[in-house]
Amino acid sequence: MNYKFIHDLYYGWWKNIDKFIFSLIILLFVTGLFFSLVSTSLLVSDKLDTNDYAFFFKHLSFVFLGILIIFVLSSIDDKKLFKISPIIFLLSLFFLFLVPFVGIEVNSAQRWIDLYLLPRFQPIELVKPFLIVLISLILSSEKYTNIYFKYLFSFLITLLIALLLAAQPDIGQTLLVFFSWSVLIFISGINVIFLIVSCLILSVALYFSISFVPKFAYIKNRLLSFFNTETGTHNAQSEKAIDSITSGGYFGKGIGEGTLKNRVPEAHTDYIISVIAEEFGVIAIILILLVFLIFIYSVFKKVYLANEERTKLVLVGCVSLILLQAMIHIGVNIRLFPTTGMTLPFISYGGSSIISISILSGIILNLTKRKIL
Repeated sequence: MNYKFIHDLYYGWWKNIDKFIFSLIILLFVTGLFFSLVSTSLLVSDKLDTNDYAFFFKHLSFVFLGILIIFVLSSIDDKKLFKISPIIFLLSLFFLFLVPFVGIEVNSAQRWIDLYLLPRFQPIELVKPFLIVLISLILSSEKYTNIYFKYLFSFLITLLIALLLAAQPDIGQTLLVFFSWSVLIFISGINVIFLIVSCLILSVALYFSISFVPKFAYIKNRLLSFFNTETGTHNAQSEKAIDSITSGGYFGKGIGEGTLKNRVPEAHTDYIISVIAEEFGVIAIILILLVFLIFIYSVFKKVYLANEERTKLVLVGCVSLILLQAMIHIGVNIRLFPTTGMTLPFISYGGSSIISISILSGIILNLTKRKIL
């Protein structure tokens, strides 16, 4: 083994990356691991009546894989990153196409496929980061000068992904994908009236789909139960979540003393904020949000220093995706939004989610690192 090559590779990577942003990423991952250890591991122990830490070790293995992905994506040349991203996007899109045929159905939704190393992998989590890069490349392309052609082309790609997601069905990820597209075309200099009209058309299409397409009846039921506090299973879960946040107070009940993780399915993914608030208090949530805000602010500062339009678009798209997903997760937990099944980036348990956020982090570190002249 060529140790000198490995040393030089690591040294060159460490010398050029933004160490503050990297430290925030690691801090968020470590925070997720800590809460996975003290909360989800106890959940497994209760269910199996053993001292089993399977959730924690599985989470830890995904975090190690995620850090490896971050290192690889952030160490390559940015031109190479832009070159390979469309290829990886097409590969991930192929996996998304496979979901209706070989997908695994869980809770009446077919969103996962079973890969050898990643059982129950969610292809959309691989699609999202590279969709951001692809749309940014289309909008900043100098090959085509007609901006409306670029908007239309990027919209058709986004629409294709949205239709594949709607077939699963996964309306939360569908809206997330359309929001990412909207952010990118907005900051690229689109006419605001055109953007508003596009959003209105999409909203009308969504309304009619929910009202008249039988497969989307579950969305209508969730919305009705959200506004009717006396009915609905998902509404009951949200009520338990907000009750847990309230009962935790400012400083929480203490490690392992929370009850939400035993009362709500998938609490360690969809309701992790409520689990944390119940055991560690609102203060812990405020600190987590503060780290997120510092991370997003640090990336936005780098946007102003970027020279290339595509770099600016990718950075804004990546942090916007992270910010919106975090907002939706927290909004569901405090009952501002209906249940969507959205994980909290970096913190929630789940291999697909960790890999997705690692790809986004690797892309961000690549485009914010010091350029070698």
